[in-house]
Amino acid sequence: MSDSTNNTQAGKVWFITGASTGFGREMAEQLLAGGAKVVATARKPEQLSDLAAKYPETALILPLDVTKDAAVQSAVEKTLAKFGHVDVLVNNAGYGTAGAVEEVTEAEFMPMYETNVFGLIRVTKALLPQFRERRSGHIVNLSSIGGLVGLPGWGLYNSSKFAVEGLSESLFVELAPLGVKVLIVEPGPFRTDFLGRSGQEAAKQIADYDQTAGKTREYMKTNDGKQAGDPVRAVQAIIAAVASPNTPKHLLLGKLALTRFRQKLDEFTQEIATWEPVTLGADFPEGQ
Repeated sequence: MSDSTNNTQAGKVWFITGASTGFGREMAEQLLAGGAKVVATARKPEQLSDLAAKYPETALILPLDVTKDAAVQSAVEKTLAKFGHVDVLVNNAGYGTAGAVEEVTEAEFMPMYETNVFGLIRVTKALLPQFRERRSGHIVNLSSIGGLVGLPGWGLYNSSKFAVEGLSESLFVELAPLGVKVLIVEPGPFRTDFLGRSGQEAAKQIADYDQTAGKTREYMKTNDGKQAGDPVRAVQAIIAAVASPNTPKHLLLGKLALTRFRQKLDEFTQEIATWEPVTLGADFPEGQ
């Protein structure tokens, strides 16, 4: 962890899902070192026992499977009983399943949806009343560049993150008049467990997709630990964005994410211009 830990959140209460590894773990460590109070949740809370021992007054370690409503409600109740409120919710729990859309079975993609989409909704809805009543706070939703740009081999994962984007943008508008900010984080490839222990691959493989989704499978096998993104710097950027008086709606992280999204914007702009007459021609003529 960096020596330049962001301490602007000292005394603030952060609730983090998926805190046992990756961004979630790094965020919990940086925040606790900076004096924040952190509710670090995970399906395997024993992996966070060292934080509980090191920060007995400011770290609350809770078991949480975001796919279980009762577990979500219990974690929120224990959090409010301990700290009284939450300043920042970080919906970080999530994972990806690689494979062509035709290859990924419902048994493989539904658990991913339960975590990435429905779990995020459950946790957010459980904490929205206290955000609304307090008229302050931040909700940070971890999306992905895969929530902005569809890529071969990630179709079902892309769809889950596109869902997070749409939900988050609506929340942004709904909560802005209430003083609650929403930040959508879109990382590119970072050296977390995403391609390793956290990553999954469809069991079925169809040869016709070898040059598209198959390349993504190869990427997973050969690039774990080689990604350009630094999780420490990413977490520092997220904390800085939350601390800013001008918290952005979207925060792209990493050069690859920026490059890919700019390419999509350029292509989208060109396509809109090319088809503009057809687009406008779909309305009734003016005056009718």
